Amino acid sequence: MKVGIILETKEYEKAWNAFRFATTAKKNGHEVKVFLMGEAVECENLTHEKYDVAGQMQVYSEAGGDILACGTCLKSRNLEGSEVCPISTMVDCVNMVEWADKVVTF
Repeated sequence: MKVGIILETKEYEKAWNAFRFATTAKKNGHEVKVFLMGEAVECENLTHEKYDVAGQMQVYSEAGGDILACGTCLKSRNLEGSEVCPISTMVDCVNMVEWADKVVTF
């Protein structure tokens, strides 16, 4: 199955769980793409003693998962894309939704 995940929060536990879900789906043979929108574009820098979002993102990325980050959302926060989270557009988000069999939003 193709799973698209839209993450819109930088709340530690929710973001951490979104990437745990993505990693689990990937490891169970599903194709997975994650689109970061709004404050979620800040997730790459989120570390917490219990909910290490940045670490979980890295685990997902190392499992071959794709992450896209809204360029407008990044720019509004004076952030840039990275190797793990390249700058993307709403067209990329629409394309992911069209590609996916199921879309989950956190």
